[in-house]
Amino acid sequence: MENLIIKKISNRIYLRNIRLVLGLATVLSLSSCEEFLDLKPTGSIVADNAISDAKTARAAVIGGYSQLRSVYQSSINILGTMPADNVLFGASLTQYTQLDGNAYSTNNSVSLSAYRGLYSLINRANWVIADIGKVNDPALQEVEKKQLLGEAYFLRAYGYFDLARGWGGMQIQLAPTTDLNAITGITRSSLAETYAQAVSDLRQAETLLPEDNATTRNRAQKAAARALLARVYLYAGEWEQAETAASDVIVLDSKFDPVTPFNAYFTPPFLSRESVLELSYSASDQNNSWSGWYCHPRGTYEYQPTAEIIALLLDPQKAGARSSLIATAANGEIYNAQFSAGGLDPLYLIRIAELYLIRAEARVRKAVPDLPGAVADLNVVRHRADVTDYTGASTVDDLLQAIEDERRIEFAFEPHRWYDLVRTGRAGEVLGAERQYWLFPLPEADVFADPDLGGENNPGY
Repeated sequence: MENLIIKKISNRIYLRNIRLVLGLATVLSLSSCEEFLDLKPTGSIVADNAISDAKTARAAVIGGYSQLRSVYQSSINILGTMPADNVLFGASLTQYTQLDGNAYSTNNSVSLSAYRGLYSLINRANWVIADIGKVNDPALQEVEKKQLLGEAYFLRAYGYFDLARGWGGMQIQLAPTTDLNAITGITRSSLAETYAQAVSDLRQAETLLPEDNATTRNRAQKAAARALLARVYLYAGEWEQAETAASDVIVLDSKFDPVTPFNAYFTPPFLSRESVLELSYSASDQNNSWSGWYCHPRGTYEYQPTAEIIALLLDPQKAGARSSLIATAANGEIYNAQFSAGGLDPLYLIRIAELYLIRAEARVRKAVPDLPGAVADLNVVRHRADVTDYTGASTVDDLLQAIEDERRIEFAFEPHRWYDLVRTGRAGEVLGAERQYWLFPLPEADVFADPDLGGENNPGY
């Protein structure tokens, strides 16, 4: 029987991108007081009682964070930077040269890994959402159960948001699959509908997650849900809502504030006031992202700053203290200095500086613009970086360009620049990228194997 199931899964070639076959496995290790669960494809249907008690419920949610870390360090950070103009690829692997040159094949392994990894994240979240209400364990009180459920909704929202901005409208799967024959009939939703699903999940998360305490920055609380809402609304063009959601986080100045000096947020100790949400690592569970960014001989130096971003970061009038984002090695290589080559550096998902720039852009773009308010937000980010206040023309076009320029420098090596240029329709003008490559391709195998996709990939593929 198991061989038949494996054969069926093989024939569908990861149909629903691992959503069908993930099972809860075993607890691998303890990091601080948190248990990490390794969730792996097993070639079988997930058991109905996979989440059955407090231990497995907690482990399932921690496994979701682990999956998010995995997909970010392996592919999402590269997809958000390599196709744009801040990072170039310094080697010859085809999958990366395609990203660098804005021309992707339908089997690009970086894109495929991210796509399937995000659906894996969604499936993990679906199991928690479906099963945690059935858990009857005195060790899992209602307060904690609500928190874990809120985190699952948050993680699912993160998965759908990243899929939407990278691949467009998605197939929205909201329940775990217990029957291989019950997976048909899920066609692609529109981009707007996919963003709306992320918003719906985040609103659910917001009601369930705990109020923000002073120290937690590596698990979602209410502020993280509101911050991601602000980002989703920005991408969806819902300017009033983006402004409100960003303000809901900015007002929490007892917890979040741009830190000084600028490099304080990415040098130990971590978990600074700059961080709204970050993915943490430990000595037993290290972040291996540093190697590709780091100079020789310790790193491979595959992901290199472009000459253009180096010039911007070394311009005190534009970057100020953000020159600390790069460093020069003894051999002359200029590299991304956000990683210390020790494996303990976090990955930053949301920083408070982003909320100020989201609110600034939303204030410019909304129906009745608030240009002075936008300038004030822009200057918070500039002031923290030791750059003089913005004194350019306070027109819509000038301010939007100033905000775009500020985002480029502030998030030089974080996965924003490519997506910023795509969502504003400027990827062609700025990068010369053909519109057919503004979205990544769906995996070719999935298009051929899944009848609900109708054999159609994104336009141009």
